Amino acid sequence: MKAMILAAGRGKRMSPLTDHCPKPLLPVAGKPLIVHHIERLRDAGITELLINAAYLADMLMERLGNGHQYGVTIAWSREEQALETAGGIRQALPLLGEEPFLLVNGDVWTDFPFSELINHSLGDDLARLVMVPNPAHNPGGDFHLTDTHRLRLDGEPQRVYSGVALMAPALVAHLPLGEAVKLLPPLQAAIQRDKVGGIDYRGAWVDVGTPERLAALDQRLAHAAP
Repeated sequence: MKAMILAAGRGKRMSPLTDHCPKPLLPVAGKPLIVHHIERLRDAGITELLINAAYLADMLMERLGNGHQYGVTIAWSREEQALETAGGIRQALPLLGEEPFLLVNGDVWTDFPFSELINHSLGDDLARLVMVPNPAHNPGGDFHLTDTHRLRLDGEPQRVYSGVALMAPALVAHLPLGEAVKLLPPLQAAIQRDKVGGIDYRGAWVDVGTPERLAALDQRLAHAAP
């Protein structure tokens, strides 16, 4: 199985930290945020990675290279202008192939065991999203996760999409190539067709969207280090 890490965004909320550094390269506990993902994917047995890049792409690609220093192989999907989440995935489909792949947002941190998704089969579903309790900055949540692990647009309790998912290429294959499209519309359409399942995860997860959250995560991991 391959994995795609989304790393093309500008990270405006992280300014001024991202004025001259792509957000995935911001240091957390002594190494770039994205390297935490790379190492955990590798440790779960996923060594074929694809990363999209737009903002300060040269810096990101030079720093990570072909991935061999981390024991993985990295292919790159370069975007002249950021294509948003779904648009970036759509452009990368020729490199991802026809099988389901693991998707990870580059601006989150989690200890979710990726092996749990590797061992799942999508069946007729188009995606399986890892859902987490609503953080303070998103108290309303994103979707309802039923007792039978299906996602619904309405209902309680609501949960937040963690940015980690198992995804079928068909979820975005119909989108226009080269256009900026967010992931929410195709996800909503698939949920309405009962084509999306979910996993309720209560472990560690952080949306590293502001300098304050980055600093808090860095301190947390530094204290947890042996």
